[in-house]
Amino acid sequence: MRPNILNPLFASVTSLPGIGQRLAQLVEKLAGPLVIDVAGHLPSGLIDRRNQPHLSTAEGGAIATVVVRVERHVKSHNPRQPYKVHCSDSTGFIDLVFFNAREDYLLKTLPLGQTRAVSGRIDRFGGELNMVHPDHIVPEEELSTIQIVEPVYPMTAGLAPKVLRKAIDAALERLPTLPEWIDAGIVKQRQWDGWVEALRAVHHLQGEAELSTLSPPRMRLAYDELLSNQLALAIVRSRNKRKAGRSNKGNGALRRRIVGKLPYTLTKSQEQALGEIIADMAEPTRMLRLLQGDVGSGKTVVALLAMANAVEGGGQAALLAPTDILARQHFATLEPLCKAVGQEIALLTGRDKGKARDAILSRLASGELKLIVGTHALVQEDVEFGDLRLAIVDEQHRFGVEQRMALADKGAGVDLLVMTATPIPRTLMMTAYGDIDVSKLTEKPAGRQPIDTRTVPLERLHEVADGLKRAIAHGARIYWVCPLVDESEAVDLAAATERHRVLRQTFGERVGLVHGKQKAAERDATMAAFAAGDLDILVATTVIEVGVNVPEATVMVVEHAERFGLAQLHQLRGRVGRGAAKSNCVLLYQAPLGETAKARLQILRETEDGFRIAEEDLRLRGGGELLGTRQSGLPGFHYADLAVHGDLLATARDDARLIVERDPQLKSERGEALRMLLYLFRQDSAIKTLTSG
Repeated sequence: MRPNILNPLFASVTSLPGIGQRLAQLVEKLAGPLVIDVAGHLPSGLIDRRNQPHLSTAEGGAIATVVVRVERHVKSHNPRQPYKVHCSDSTGFIDLVFFNAREDYLLKTLPLGQTRAVSGRIDRFGGELNMVHPDHIVPEEELSTIQIVEPVYPMTAGLAPKVLRKAIDAALERLPTLPEWIDAGIVKQRQWDGWVEALRAVHHLQGEAELSTLSPPRMRLAYDELLSNQLALAIVRSRNKRKAGRSNKGNGALRRRIVGKLPYTLTKSQEQALGEIIADMAEPTRMLRLLQGDVGSGKTVVALLAMANAVEGGGQAALLAPTDILARQHFATLEPLCKAVGQEIALLTGRDKGKARDAILSRLASGELKLIVGTHALVQEDVEFGDLRLAIVDEQHRFGVEQRMALADKGAGVDLLVMTATPIPRTLMMTAYGDIDVSKLTEKPAGRQPIDTRTVPLERLHEVADGLKRAIAHGARIYWVCPLVDESEAVDLAAATERHRVLRQTFGERVGLVHGKQKAAERDATMAAFAAGDLDILVATTVIEVGVNVPEATVMVVEHAERFGLAQLHQLRGRVGRGAAKSNCVLLYQAPLGETAKARLQILRETEDGFRIAEEDLRLRGGGELLGTRQSGLPGFHYADLAVHGDLLATARDDARLIVERDPQLKSERGEALRMLLYLFRQDSAIKTLTSG
């Protein structure tokens, strides 16, 4: 399906000069498996070789290019000692220093009595100049062949910079001339060159300014990437909107009964969000709405009332959660309310087997069972619904698009509500969903007190322990979260196990431990013991969801808080402050703190507003790292940095919307060019949508 003109870019890196099977593995690890990936491997710095002094004026510690005469070779009898080549110009002397040198190679490269241009870092020891392993050695007449401003690339062990540079140059040679896909007005306004010229320019630098994400070539490439992202979303969204939906109108009776059983009144933002969801469900098109609510803002109740609306209309509703723990927590919250109004709700997870599972599946298929909460078990092929009207996906960033849609595809015209407790900045939201409709829960339920957040250096750990003893004496329950170390589960586990051992020496038997390597039953038993008050302290790794709702837990200790992202710290803090009692969060850090870590901890002390925290996180870390795009389901960008290119994203979104309105099948001249763009940035779902009509 891909246009033939692009095939050279989608060839394996082994087709590039100097890259055999062994090096291909290193190149793939560094940049990717294809020629296009190598062409897009961006420089992270540069070496400026414009400094061409005489030896008498050469500064130590600086990169310099000098023209010298080779005076003599000095070979040491001790193989551990370096090989030196003594050189001079009319003003002074310098030693070129080589370790593990091959004498024949050096005699050939630096022949006695000849003049050579040499470039590298000059060091000055006492009054003597040295240059260890020069980067370039050429005859004086070839001085112009030394790249004056040389890009420096991110590297990996075992791959030589010269080999990589040769492969990049070869990849750039293969770039074909392609039609322009950006709107002519935008190109003119921004004074951008074409895609090929921009990609070559980022490798052929003229100075520091061109490394900036705000340089015109980088802006152009960022816009290409963002336009491909927004166009792909717009195409898929347009197709989904064209799919037949169903109008779901309930009479409000079941909802009123549930609200009547709540021990509190709904907040204004809960009422508003529910109103938006009910209005969407009444429309004849399929709903796609995101419900964003901070930790503890009451999303689950809004979800239940939306599910009740589907039941009132004669259909079924399902809530999909990413983990067993979270599914069980939702069920524990919803079941008492459902029971109070005489409405059955069931739970289906991977642990349900045999007759019990068969009974649930049978009643779902017949339509007798109206409400269900579950994990991935809900999207398995043998799970059928009599009449699924509403699918709700919680903590949606844990699921891929395919899993979200798999649940929605288990019925006709199913409305889809996705929920997250991780507030997502608007720019990131646009890259994940395009123009998705968003409802926000901005208030906490009545009676919740603010959480007192403190930052404490690790050397004062003994003071924290004394404070915990006093808190436990007053009936407090405590979470203790251990650090994320190099994203290694094994090291996480060791850290948590050691902390658990130390805390048991201080606090006795009433300290529990939960981590990802435990069997689910063992983990659940420990969680249940903590919730029941049989444990005072629960030590946990970050690998598991600490998502148990324990209103009596009023203290959260996070060890090595400087290693966590803002959003993650905010999530962890939200595990306390769920009851009416005053809660505390202690962020233990290893001094001294870097500037970013300091700013991060300061923001947490200042605010509990998850939306402000998300925007600050984006500003401090850039879009690539936020939420950890690998885990979050959010797209990771190569050229674009959402903390910098927000205005480009808005322009790309508006342009994509216009394109899909005017040329939904991309059949026009510009449409054909835009298809090239989608192929280049591997927007497969959009291309499938187009090609399937």
